[in-house]
Amino acid sequence: MEESKRNLVDEEAKASLDIWKYVFGFADIAAAKCAIDLKIPEAIENHPSSQPVTLAELSSTVSASPSHLRRIMRFLVHQGIFKEVPLKDGLATGYTNTPLSRRMMITKRDGKSLAPFVLFETSREMLAPWLNLSSVVSSSVNGSHPPPFDAVHNKDVWALAEDNPCFSEMINEAMACDTRRVVPRVAQACHDLFDSVATVVDVGGGNGEAMGILVKEFPWIKGFNFDLPHVIDVAQGLDGVANVGGDMFDSVPKCDAVFIKWVLHDWGDKDCIKILKNCKEAVPENVGKVFIVESVIRENKKTTIVEERDEKLEHVRLMLDMVMMAHTSTGKERTLKEWNFVLNEAGFARYEVRDIDDVQCVIIAYRS
Repeated sequence: MEESKRNLVDEEAKASLDIWKYVFGFADIAAAKCAIDLKIPEAIENHPSSQPVTLAELSSTVSASPSHLRRIMRFLVHQGIFKEVPLKDGLATGYTNTPLSRRMMITKRDGKSLAPFVLFETSREMLAPWLNLSSVVSSSVNGSHPPPFDAVHNKDVWALAEDNPCFSEMINEAMACDTRRVVPRVAQACHDLFDSVATVVDVGGGNGEAMGILVKEFPWIKGFNFDLPHVIDVAQGLDGVANVGGDMFDSVPKCDAVFIKWVLHDWGDKDCIKILKNCKEAVPENVGKVFIVESVIRENKKTTIVEERDEKLEHVRLMLDMVMMAHTSTGKERTLKEWNFVLNEAGFARYEVRDIDDVQCVIIAYRS
């Protein structure tokens, strides 16, 4: 009984603090966006002195108000994004980067920075639909309310991207920075499966970043970056990669293997199955395979000790499911049982899942 009371007191104490995350939680995102907009990580990294950067030096470099910048940096230091350390003379302090702040460098294309993704998700276009999330949750099964994104913009995210080249570029840059981070992991985990593959089509490949990485890792491959015509029109030209315009709902170009990353989660089961069927039809009947890079939500509540990293990755997957609800019409993150359903409905003979110690994993679906 006493232990039960103590637990209740502990829960109440924790709740009295945790509630503030939901009152002011957006400050975390807004302050990080501010740092990216001002290129604060770059200013610190490129400072000519080996000393930490003082407030005066930093405010001059990024052209910011010292008093406002001091408050932003105080907050970001408290969050562990930057460090504030003593200078050699011990009379003042300066700022240094951390591994986290370096992942906020908008100018860095090193496979770690997610700055373009932060800027995309904090754009006006992507933030506004969140305020309508409750309407879609409370709507009846027949869909009496439009999806949050459609309700705000009177069109879905893909139609807005087609009409707005700047927004389309933001999407492509956001996906590309994640691609630079994840695709090398995919290549390492699936190296043995590319030995007999001569041609690969990346479905929904955006600016071609994923295909570019794969043809460098497997130089015998001829790569095809496949996306909607307005995306292909501005895609980069890469050695060993041909850009092809089309619609995955109509057909997918013939190839030995299909690569499809963070596309299927944008669609409900009916559309997902249609895309998967077209991917299946694109590959040879005997040896064809489809590499699906997506999240797999854990199905059961944890019953054993889970590593902290695994728990944090699961939290990201669950956040991503909320993103799908806010930003797509029918998209969702899926459990393995739900992936099993759409893959079977699409007619694949079998599949396997390979872990890459990340938010996503690799599902390899085999035609036979």
